Amino acid sequence: MSTPIVIVGGGLAAATAAATLRESAYDGELVLYAAEPHLPYERPGLSKGYLTGEKDADSLLVHPPAWYAEHDVEVRTGTRVEAIDPGARTVTAGAERQAYSRLLLATGATPRHLPAADESGAPVAYLRTREDSERLRSALAPGRRIAILGGGFLGLEVAAAARTAGADVTVLEALDQPLLRALGPEIGAVFADLHREHGVDLRLGARVTGFDGDGRWARLTLDGSPDVDADLLVVGIGASPDVALAEAAGLAVDDGIVVDERMRTAHPDVLAAGDVARAYHPALGRSVRVEHWDNAIRQGRVAGHTMADVEDAASDLPYFFTDQYDLGMEYVGSIGPDGYDDVVLHGDVPGRVFRAFWVAGGTVVAAMHVNDWDASDSLRSAVGRSPAELS
Repeated sequence: MSTPIVIVGGGLAAATAAATLRESAYDGELVLYAAEPHLPYERPGLSKGYLTGEKDADSLLVHPPAWYAEHDVEVRTGTRVEAIDPGARTVTAGAERQAYSRLLLATGATPRHLPAADESGAPVAYLRTREDSERLRSALAPGRRIAILGGGFLGLEVAAAARTAGADVTVLEALDQPLLRALGPEIGAVFADLHREHGVDLRLGARVTGFDGDGRWARLTLDGSPDVDADLLVVGIGASPDVALAEAAGLAVDDGIVVDERMRTAHPDVLAAGDVARAYHPALGRSVRVEHWDNAIRQGRVAGHTMADVEDAASDLPYFFTDQYDLGMEYVGSIGPDGYDDVVLHGDVPGRVFRAFWVAGGTVVAAMHVNDWDASDSLRSAVGRSPAELS
């Protein structure tokens, strides 16, 4: 029997790579380790439809349960890989050592914790797993007080779900606008207005100076703003790539596992994909790490092709989306570390049906639509053009 290809990870990138291998005529052994006790599933729904109860657990699955047996993929759920040895080409999980011919690390990311909150006695929640979403959903009810620390995509999606459920919501964001680093002040203001119109107590420039609680209630002390009392504190201050296995094995790590456009690390036959990968992007001319659904699919597919010796590269522009209340948005491109010079807006911004184009050096570097679904197909073609060419 041949030495199997091994995939470490229970998310979208891992399951996409497995499917791509089979689609590419790889017929050897294929073993997938999932640390959680579930078949691989997608995470966007955890802060959207699954959190609100509109979607069930099966809707999160990347593949139906029968798919794995039908495609001869051995899935070891509830099994955490504790070490990898690129020299010996083995992974270790508990007492088991598994040899591999090629290895994909798709270990994802973990929520950034706030020790001062965790140690305060306050009821604190993070959101990354199915169980996290289920616990949070049970707390979203009319009259419940939910405090959310962080005004990024996850924090705002949880706020929308909580308000839709009738909970009282306070969002504390340290920056001057929500989504400021991702979208800039112009579009950040659109989301600020949206949440305030839906009854969210949104406090910008918030500086939390203390936490207190007894397991049933939380109190947050703020500098220059009234205290916030809540039944639950949700911490959404970002995520860190889960690079522990790679670091211990001596692989290059720089805010993610460093890989090329084919998802290869510097070590032969070890790849990384998804939230954990910092991949060179040929269209952008730099390495980026992207924590979004579309990126997990693209990189999972490229990793599968690479392991099957099929030429491919992750060259599609980054893409992400969000749904909050009646606002739907799609974004493509990358502003980059040097920022942008201007934002060109087309459409009805107050009515929240518009397109936005970020411009740097006379060229569109990113494009977005809000509730303008006819624009979806044209966003990618706008990137790289002059603003004068836009309509």
